[in-house]
Amino acid sequence: MRLVHGSLRLALIGLLCWIGTAVAAESQLDVRITPANPALKANIEAYVGSLGERDEAALRRMRRSVQAQAQEAAQALGYYQARIRVRVGGEQPARLSVEVDPGEPVRLRQVSIRIDGPAAELKRFRVPGGDGLKPGAQLNHGTYEDAKRLIQNQASRFGFFSGKFTRQQLRIDPEAGVADIDLLYASGPRYRLGAVGFSGDFPFDETLLQRMVPFQQGAVYDSELIAELNQNLQSSGYFDSVRVDASPLQAQGQTIPVMVHLSARKPRSLGLGLGFSTDVGPRAKASWTRHWVNAEGHSLGTEMELSGPRQNVGAWYEIPLDPPLTDKLRLTTGYQSENLVDTESKQFTLGGEWQSKLASGWQRSLSLNWLHEEYQLGDDAGNSSFLMPGLGYSILSADNKVDPNRGYRLQMEMKGAKRGLMADADVAHVSAMAKGLTSFGGGQRLLGRLQVGGIATDDYSRIPPSLRFFAGGDQSVRGYDYQTLSPKNGDGDRIGGRYMIAGSVEYQYPIAEKWRLATFVDQGNSFNSLDLPSIKTGVGFGIRWVSPVGPLRLDLADGLDNGGGWRIHFSMGPEL
Repeated sequence: MRLVHGSLRLALIGLLCWIGTAVAAESQLDVRITPANPALKANIEAYVGSLGERDEAALRRMRRSVQAQAQEAAQALGYYQARIRVRVGGEQPARLSVEVDPGEPVRLRQVSIRIDGPAAELKRFRVPGGDGLKPGAQLNHGTYEDAKRLIQNQASRFGFFSGKFTRQQLRIDPEAGVADIDLLYASGPRYRLGAVGFSGDFPFDETLLQRMVPFQQGAVYDSELIAELNQNLQSSGYFDSVRVDASPLQAQGQTIPVMVHLSARKPRSLGLGLGFSTDVGPRAKASWTRHWVNAEGHSLGTEMELSGPRQNVGAWYEIPLDPPLTDKLRLTTGYQSENLVDTESKQFTLGGEWQSKLASGWQRSLSLNWLHEEYQLGDDAGNSSFLMPGLGYSILSADNKVDPNRGYRLQMEMKGAKRGLMADADVAHVSAMAKGLTSFGGGQRLLGRLQVGGIATDDYSRIPPSLRFFAGGDQSVRGYDYQTLSPKNGDGDRIGGRYMIAGSVEYQYPIAEKWRLATFVDQGNSFNSLDLPSIKTGVGFGIRWVSPVGPLRLDLADGLDNGGGWRIHFSMGPEL
């Protein structure tokens, strides 16, 4: 037994010694450029690559090939007069030294890059240019190849599939130190997109699918149209998988047929979620969705949310219009019970909304909703009903949906009611919000937010809490509890205001990947008179963690005025 253990020990020691010797024997490459030229040094190292575990004799045998590789690397960057010396040292580990005197580089003398054919008339078809392709610039073979690749890539994108270079010459005179570029690309005709066909497992009328196609039959080819078609079908929510085939190899003449292969998702889904914010505390959400109920793509669903101060349940039915991804008719109904500091409310809503996207990028909504609300504001109780038509506009521009670096969001809504037309009072209700975000200096960020609102009515006592304005909380003025900034009645109860304004400026500084420190100033209040309204101020600092669903925000804020104080605020969701 001891003999076996001793043998194993010796074998292990031998193995470790062999590994150590192998590591130590890794040959070294030493490239020296005089004068220093980091780009040339890196290119030679890339051309030569790893030397592996070679001894001195093996390195001597490969000197000529290394010299040829170094010469090729130098010429790729325009150094055709480079003097290169390769030496092998006998050190341990063995060393291969490449000494380079690059000399004067070859420079461009004449540059002619032209597009011939219909592509020349297409403004979006860019002719390669830039400082690296101007006469007098140092020759770089990579820049020359990039110019050819750019032309070919554009030809593929815009549908010039029969295009080719009728002239592609790079003439080099190393003795004179000059080079001439002559490129002529004949684009040939531009192909067109044919009819779009659908195959696979799906329960929809083809007319619905055709309304998601972003181009007409016969449109000129553009690969971005194919990508947009794929994105439209993916974002519809109807399919598990989408594959769009539009190969020029299948072209009939110069028309490319488009075939889409679809696999429908399961028709029903159930969603459950838990969350927390300091405005409403712990909350639970549940939703059930029937993603389609017929061949026209109608859908329906129910939603429920439970938290300490608020409980609501609702249902909706949605009808896609044309185009179906942005234009839809949504019918809704819901019940909500809310119990805040001095306010209790039970409301029932029933209505519909027509959502459409305008050519300018704005999302427009036309709505008609009936609201019945029973409420108690302090010691005052009442109930009101309103049939309210409304008009809203919104737009979001951001470079990333979850965690943008720059962008803005604008929203505005107007709704009203007329006494006697299923309404208990005349009322006009207006609200608006603007958010902006910009980044600078290595990830530093500046955010701004402004919210305003106002009510005009002939009987303010009939206006229920859901139509009045309150301020304070995570998304309003931090340093004050949720909806505690409000006018008060004679008993000191918060009863909501006719007007509201709230704004914020926040600065964020990155401290690690996905972590940021923040400091902010919030101001705002709700009030009943525009004459010198009292504006409350909250200041504080916090930390941000960018989760997969958006930033999580933890803030410590101090309300500087009466009713304020140090408060912790926690919330989550996109910045815009």
